[in-house]
Amino acid sequence: MSLMQVAPDIDYKDRYEQSQQQISMLRHEIDQLKKLIYGSRNERFVAPAPNQLVLGIQTETAATCSVVEAKQIAYTRTKVAVEKKPLVHPGRGKLPEHLRREDITIEPVNLPEGSRKIGEVITEQLECIAAELYVKRYIRPKYVSADQPNEDHTKILIADMPAQPLEKCIAGPGLLAQIIIDKFMDHLPVYRQVQRFERAGIKLPYSTIIEWIGASCKLVDVLYEALKKELLNSNYLHADETTIKVLDQDKAGKKIHNGFFWVYNNSLLKLVFFDYQQSRKKEAPKGILTDFKGHLQTDGYEGYEQFEKRDHITHFLCMAHARRYFVEAQETDPERSAYVLEQMQQLYAIERKCREQELSFDDRKDIRQKESIPILNNLEGWMKEQFTQKKVLPGSPIGKAVAYSIKRWDKLCRYTENGMLSIDNNPVENSIRPVALGRKNYLFCGSHEAAQRTAMIYSLLGSCKMQGLDPYIWLQDVLTRISSQPINKIKELLPNNWKPLQVPDAKDN
Repeated sequence: MSLMQVAPDIDYKDRYEQSQQQISMLRHEIDQLKKLIYGSRNERFVAPAPNQLVLGIQTETAATCSVVEAKQIAYTRTKVAVEKKPLVHPGRGKLPEHLRREDITIEPVNLPEGSRKIGEVITEQLECIAAELYVKRYIRPKYVSADQPNEDHTKILIADMPAQPLEKCIAGPGLLAQIIIDKFMDHLPVYRQVQRFERAGIKLPYSTIIEWIGASCKLVDVLYEALKKELLNSNYLHADETTIKVLDQDKAGKKIHNGFFWVYNNSLLKLVFFDYQQSRKKEAPKGILTDFKGHLQTDGYEGYEQFEKRDHITHFLCMAHARRYFVEAQETDPERSAYVLEQMQQLYAIERKCREQELSFDDRKDIRQKESIPILNNLEGWMKEQFTQKKVLPGSPIGKAVAYSIKRWDKLCRYTENGMLSIDNNPVENSIRPVALGRKNYLFCGSHEAAQRTAMIYSLLGSCKMQGLDPYIWLQDVLTRISSQPINKIKELLPNNWKPLQVPDAKDN
């Protein structure tokens, strides 16, 4: 019997395709790792010129749909008569009027007697002085009534001290607010703040500042709960999660634990809520969203799929996450990736047009039904065709990108059913960005309790940022008032309801 008769049948073509697929996947993984370590995270896509791109794919489906019409709408440019600008530099922008002005008058040297002033030249310069630490003294005179005998001082009349954030504490509300802002908004670790205070001639122990932060957080804890209720009473939330390293005091050697901030953002009320959990299990959002009713927008993480079964929650997904897979597939399959990204670019052009025209929710829904739905239907048909006709390998980057979108296509398109909804989950991702900066500076939280306090401060200060408030002014005012604020009016101190009663004196310098 010959060797050819005993050797098994070998399909060299299939083996070659499998090897090429494995090589492509490995190259893609290497490229992604290099990009993660060295590259830019920018996902911007610029469509190439039509005469430079020849798609090696069939696009008959695209020709039969109204995508071409949508392109014309998305990229229409109106010529506007623009007045030619002079070649001379227009000069610097005017400095803000709210800044304090310090006037310095400079008279000419050897001014002749009898000279008459005909005007003046004002040159403004932006200047800065170092932050000032000062001592606020409360002086309370003591009195006795006129009808009281001189030797009887048992009834002394003296004014009460104003309510203080922390009793018997040398730190005033302005200093407490600045320490918290420096740590959680400007990501300045406490030990660096200690060094800065020493340069100013004040020695504050590290442990003392930590105690001040913890005590201040206890004061605003009631606001954290009020913020949670306010946010969950709405009917539209974005949700996402991110990691935070925590020093686990219960483990031997105090090992680092990977905890999670679960973040819930309301882009309509402009509020954000951080909830710390020790894991990424699906029980975390389940507990927070028990009584929530409305629309919930998330990424494709399977932990959110449980909300599909709830009648009072409409769960839908983020187009930006689907788009991200095609961005990553550009290097291995530029033609197909460019085609999908161009279609998605048209969807975003429609959303941009709605924002610029400040359309109502009803009008925005009508625009999406007329212009976005045809593009989405065409794109769905094209993606299904890639699989049915085996034009893409399932394990390739472009194959994974198509599979991710097709599996979740109905949830990706649900934003078109309501003009209130957003096409993507970017609002909550923007709220999470400060956490990434903080992780690079303070590295980890000292305990699970500290991580929960961090979540609380991120929630309140993040909501301030979304409301366009100066977080220092808000926090100083809140720390001053919160101990005397009636509990039934505590919502008045939330960033979206807050109205200042006084201008902090630390800002009057």
